[in-house]
Amino acid sequence: MDVLTEVLKDSDYALSVFDQAEIEELKARVMLRDVRGVQKPYVSCLIREKEILLKPEEIVRQLYLAKLLRQYKYPKDRITVEHPVSFGREKKSADIVIFDKDRPTVEYIIVELKKPKLQEGKNQLRSYCNATGAPIGVWTNGSQISHYHRKDPNYFEDITDIPNATQTLADILQERFTLKDLIMRDKIPNEGKTLKAIITEMEDEVLANAGVDVFEEVFKLIFTKLYDELKSQKDKTIINYFLEGQHFPRVEETPESYIALKGSDFEAIKQAVARIDDSRFRVLEFRNTGQSESELAHKIQKLFDEAKTKWGGVFPKDSTIQLSPSHLSICVSSLQDIKLFNSNLQIIDEAFEYLVNKSAKGEKGQYFTPRHVIDMCVKMLNPHKGEYMIDTAAGSCGFPVHTIFYMTGHLFSNDEIPEEEKEDVLKVFGIDFDEKVVRVARTLNLIAGDGETNVLYLNTLDYERWNERTQDRSWLNTYGKGLNRLEGLKKEPNSNKEFLFDILMANPPFAGDIKESRIIHKYELGYNQQNKPQSKVGRDILFIERNLDFLKPGGRMAIVLPQGRFNNTSDKQIREFIAERARILAVVGLHVNTFKPHTGTKTSVLFLQKWDDKKCPKVEDYPIFFAVSDKPGKDNSGEYIFVKNGDGKPKLDRNGHFIVDHDLHNHGGELPDGIAEAFQEFAKKEQFSFF
Repeated sequence: MDVLTEVLKDSDYALSVFDQAEIEELKARVMLRDVRGVQKPYVSCLIREKEILLKPEEIVRQLYLAKLLRQYKYPKDRITVEHPVSFGREKKSADIVIFDKDRPTVEYIIVELKKPKLQEGKNQLRSYCNATGAPIGVWTNGSQISHYHRKDPNYFEDITDIPNATQTLADILQERFTLKDLIMRDKIPNEGKTLKAIITEMEDEVLANAGVDVFEEVFKLIFTKLYDELKSQKDKTIINYFLEGQHFPRVEETPESYIALKGSDFEAIKQAVARIDDSRFRVLEFRNTGQSESELAHKIQKLFDEAKTKWGGVFPKDSTIQLSPSHLSICVSSLQDIKLFNSNLQIIDEAFEYLVNKSAKGEKGQYFTPRHVIDMCVKMLNPHKGEYMIDTAAGSCGFPVHTIFYMTGHLFSNDEIPEEEKEDVLKVFGIDFDEKVVRVARTLNLIAGDGETNVLYLNTLDYERWNERTQDRSWLNTYGKGLNRLEGLKKEPNSNKEFLFDILMANPPFAGDIKESRIIHKYELGYNQQNKPQSKVGRDILFIERNLDFLKPGGRMAIVLPQGRFNNTSDKQIREFIAERARILAVVGLHVNTFKPHTGTKTSVLFLQKWDDKKCPKVEDYPIFFAVSDKPGKDNSGEYIFVKNGDGKPKLDRNGHFIVDHDLHNHGGELPDGIAEAFQEFAKKEQFSFF
């Protein structure tokens, strides 16, 4: 173990925001000194020019000092460390201070390292900047980094970077910024942040006191920014063409042609992208470029209006951004350096899950399904072009969107989907009873499906009342096209009960019971073994029966269920009901951490194929694939666990996104073969009709 890793062990500091050359240079400067019989690491400080004991904070400080001197070209005489800042009678020490070029005693940039947690560090930084009047602040713990412009004592606005020694803050704010710059400066890989963390920070800064619906306003901004990136799709094509010529993979690629990048290859991709001439690229509009707050508000509203026209049926035509111009300025600055178009939607999903749960979605027992669980199900059910697929409890539509990816070979990108593939896209459906998540899902489907969507706002279980909703004119204006396609799949033209889908994947809500007798009486599983209607039935139980009704003979299904349904004595009737109607293909036990932090309920995924004389002839005795996941991809707190390189940094895929560490599938070769690959071998051996 090297000396830096040893010092950082068990601390909240890390080195992932620094490149390997900077880290190796610091390692070469470390000296071991005997202190009372113990070898201690020291380094000669680049500014103080004396030997300093290396503690975690000092490692990060020395690395950042080297960056200030070499990358940003600040002269030593403008930099000091442990700079005293007065708070009345009390004095505290700022970790690093850069003085103004023309006023050598006036603080210009303050860097905070002492508080290794973002919010604590930002609060400390805020106090230093307010006490000194410094207009720029930086916080880093070595694994994340934030740059701020102090607009006034109340608001700190994100900026892309700090100025170098020859620039001004205006140069940073007003620089020409294209899709090329966004790829290179994307906060997610470069600053080690998540979109959820950035939204949480926005809440702390402005949203909590803005007097608006946080979900609605953040949704509008994400919607608008996605559209802004879409408008640069021609530039994206040029970037991908250049990368392929340089033997780098595209910014987005298909799982089948996934090229595993090792180590810090994202840095190599950034260097390759840097060589592209973007002088004729479109300038991104979703940016705070130093114009007045009212001018920025007008620009973002105009962009939002364009997005509503492009992707109709998500927001009312007359909807406007409700944030005040000053609050909007802060939020745009926070989001502008995040590349939202990415390979698997995970960063957007986490953010929306957080926002929707603030609206008490969790009380209904609905949680967005982690993307690695979705991909396992898709790989195991192996959708083919031309097949019809539905998710009856769609949430943010992870299952439908990933089915589109799998069938078309196009991941979530701002490339056009060819006309011949749109027909396959429009065979994918989603239904959910929560209007907020339906709008999120429609947004993601509109983009993945290139402008059209079959995501419907309906209550799957209460199908006899669908007609009440579908006769509403405003509902039809939004959902009418998708409804017409769904009605074409009815088994009986005048009944909403049975359909003829090839594939169904769902993670139905399993908290709470259905108590309405009107609904319970429609289901066989609503009756006990004495054929008497029950007073209440678990929602997930009714979903089992309802989902089977959606499948045609030979159709296949994956459904997430509480583990108890597989082994509770009281649920024997449910298991017999399933076995009578379908072949059990597989049962995959998920780790208890999979749906944390929202629930610690142990779950399993049940895979079925409906009996059919041709595709799945009924037999009494047959093998079943069983597997249990040991690596959930999340820790006990529900935070994602990411794969790391040998140097302890999170490993990045070719899109510059973190790789969740799990055993459900091989992530296109980035991970060892997992449960999905084992099932595929089993399915081929058993000669399942869909392999």
